[in-house]
Amino acid sequence: MSFTLSPDHEALRSAVREFAEAEIAPHAEEWDRDHHFPVHIVQEMGDLGLIGAIFDEEYGGGGGDFTSLCVAIEEVGRVDQSMGITLEAAVGLGINPIAEYGTPEQKAKWLPDLVAGRTMAAFGLTEPGGGSDAAGAIRTKAELDGDEWVINGSKAFITNSGTDITSVITAAALTDDDEISMIMVPAGNPGLTVEPGYNKLGWHASDTHGLVFEDCRVPADNLLGERGQGFHQFLATLDDGRIAIAALAVGLTQACLEQALEYAGTRQAFGRPVGSNQGIAFQLADLDVALESSRLLTYKAAALKDAGMPIKHAAARAKLHATETAVSATRVLTQVLGGYGFIEGGPATRFYRDAKILEIGEGTSEIQRLVLARGLGLPVL
Repeated sequence: MSFTLSPDHEALRSAVREFAEAEIAPHAEEWDRDHHFPVHIVQEMGDLGLIGAIFDEEYGGGGGDFTSLCVAIEEVGRVDQSMGITLEAAVGLGINPIAEYGTPEQKAKWLPDLVAGRTMAAFGLTEPGGGSDAAGAIRTKAELDGDEWVINGSKAFITNSGTDITSVITAAALTDDDEISMIMVPAGNPGLTVEPGYNKLGWHASDTHGLVFEDCRVPADNLLGERGQGFHQFLATLDDGRIAIAALAVGLTQACLEQALEYAGTRQAFGRPVGSNQGIAFQLADLDVALESSRLLTYKAAALKDAGMPIKHAAARAKLHATETAVSATRVLTQVLGGYGFIEGGPATRFYRDAKILEIGEGTSEIQRLVLARGLGLPVL
């Protein structure tokens, strides 16, 4: 049993940290303030191999493991959660379903540009009336008309769906009563409307839109995987995503601890550093323990995936603990900074706003507890 990452993973961490601190951190506050999505950063992450890290070399990927993706997400998320979720969604929700379930023809058509960061893909699951019951709430329908699917319905909160480089959206739709399938819809396809971006509490530099399908026609061979297997496809996608969101949360917690420690060691009160007071020191000691627990749970889940073992329970554990720890970490950082933590223009307020969604996306904390309770054999409804 190893509790350390491999030299290759650590080398990747160093490279991503250098990139994130040089190319993202200096601009994160500006992008957040202006609600600006920096397309060039996606392309630079593609050039660096972050987007394609886990995909086959045949399509321009690095052939790496899932742990590599988690390392990259953690390090990007350490400086900017908006760019962290952009990377997570681009890979886990956008590319991965195509790489996992696509035909050779579909992969050859879409993956090279997606893996290189020249284009982006989105995953259209959640609907305006939906939430935790994503499958039961699907009302979008796709009907075969000759050799075309005709899609009608709407989606909500879809990440990376309206960027200048978005090329395809994989939409979950009812293809029969109680039958869910996944269908790929090219961006700009007639009948597809991308609604204006949301005015969100956090993740201001992340791209998020609602989608409307009105008699949207796509070829029948745009079906992703087998007809009727959409439910199982998106559940597997979400399990992977929960580990990746946990990595994003670990990055945020790491940043909060680092900044709190720096301030506690330099800020003077009553003639001594504020970190010499037990009220501050003990909070940071507890946060250090919680951070290490989050990281271990996250990378254990990633290691299980890389080993081809079941991950549902481990993913739920990691996501629950890491995201709730991240939310707590932002409160600790703000408390340590005092009044300075309440002033916009610094990372503390941005982190505070960004953290909450981590407990919601890819399955709420309540859903993670439900998964865990059922995994323990409890007959919880």
